[in-house]
Amino acid sequence: MADAVFFDLDGTLADTAPDLAVALNQLRAELGLPPCRFESLRPFVSQGTRGMLGAGLGILPDHAEYAPLFDRFLSLYAGNLCVHTRLFTGMEVVLDALDERGLPWGVVTNKAERFARPIITALGLDGRCACVVGGDTLTRRKPFPDPLLHAADLARVAPTRSLYVGDDPRDITAGRAAGMQTVGVRYGYLGSNPAIDTWGADALISHPEELLAHL
Repeated sequence: MADAVFFDLDGTLADTAPDLAVALNQLRAELGLPPCRFESLRPFVSQGTRGMLGAGLGILPDHAEYAPLFDRFLSLYAGNLCVHTRLFTGMEVVLDALDERGLPWGVVTNKAERFARPIITALGLDGRCACVVGGDTLTRRKPFPDPLLHAADLARVAPTRSLYVGDDPRDITAGRAAGMQTVGVRYGYLGSNPAIDTWGADALISHPEELLAHL
């Protein structure tokens, strides 16, 4: 029985891909490029801005123009944070069940707090979640365990009595390093990562409501 549940944000708790894709295509338009199909961008959302720029522009951090494009993409995204973003179908049922059972839950993401917190607020969750830990909250972010250990401290629960849910190998690595039980989600943005079955998660789910069986 878990005493608390922590969620990754993008691709796990909420479907943020539409707004990120809009920002990427706005950037492409500024560069005189045609829009990318949403389906080609969606799988890379959990890899952050690096993944989006790689998928949408074919550039990596060692590219000479990466830094200014990185900053411009985030600027465009900041103006489009929660227009089409929604909780995944079934996630509200999960959160209601956690609240009914008195189990604290929170968000641990590599997205910067200045983006993560407004999204949580726009989704109407800020008064319900025990914590929001971003990629810039601490010195180290996932796959290091520090953010998850910090989240457990904020929620006043033992990491070993906590569950972490995510859609990227970094989530499972961080959760295991923090001593938490881990759940990988097949419905997330799996991108070009190794097959989810190889991540070493304690459990895998294909729909949010399946999480309730692992509490």
